[in-house]
Amino acid sequence: MAVKLKGLTDNARKTAISELNARLADGLALSMAIKQAHWNMKGINFIAVHEFVDGVNARLNDHLDTFAERIQILDGVAIGTAENVAKESTLKPYPTDVTKVNDHLKELCDRLRDHGENLRKAIDITDEAGEADTADIFTAASRTADKDLWFLESHLE
Repeated sequence: MAVKLKGLTDNARKTAISELNARLADGLALSMAIKQAHWNMKGINFIAVHEFVDGVNARLNDHLDTFAERIQILDGVAIGTAENVAKESTLKPYPTDVTKVNDHLKELCDRLRDHGENLRKAIDITDEAGEADTADIFTAASRTADKDLWFLESHLE
């Protein structure tokens, strides 16, 4: 049974579902990139970065859960299959030949920066469509992405 939300236009709902699924695809791609780095990094500061990126991934996955739940609340279908992520993610593919900690950090920072930019665009798109609750969800995810980017980039200084 669909949730009957009042005060929300059909356009706002459909726009929010579309943006949530798009950011879900990017977030899942980013999560897989983080695990690729986590499993394959070697070198100076290995254990600190290895453990830290698990926290980055956990925070990211909390937001992805919220995206998927909001899609359900809006009477949509959260699409998180590997096939959809491969097809729909706007993030560039993660290299599989990287081993040095700093190289992984640079690759992760590039993707986290792009993810943050996409979240900021989604804030504006959903807010302009009249779906402030979804814009707020994206704002929270953006703040987390920015903070995690700051921490990861700090390792490169």
